[in-house]
Amino acid sequence: QVQLVEAGGGLVQPGGSLRLSCAASGSIYSIYAMGWYCQAPGKQRELSATITNGGGTDYADSVKGRFTISRDNSKNTVYLQMNNLKPEDTAVYYCHAERVITTTFQYGLEYWGKGTLVTVSS
Repeated sequence: QVQLVEAGGGLVQPGGSLRLSCAASGSIYSIYAMGWYCQAPGKQRELSATITNGGGTDYADSVKGRFTISRDNSKNTVYLQMNNLKPEDTAVYYCHAERVITTTFQYGLEYWGKGTLVTVSS
């Protein structure tokens, strides 16, 4: 009913930059918050950054000052600009949408993308 498709992952050297994007499509009326979660090998999935439809943002301490999340509500798309990347940023990054309302007026839904791999290595 609602799909999230991520793009922009890849291999980058330490200190480099990447920009992730995630487009939500389907029977969408509104999405309250969209965000990015990361899961490193052997670790639990954890929040990187989120943004509400009003522009409010929240970041993990580990990425503050280096990552910037933004959103285009008209396109149901969220972006993550990742600067000064470190080897410890290596993870699969998953797009997340929460408190989704569909055009059939189903409320409170949440969706995940399939993930995009970011590898930071020299």
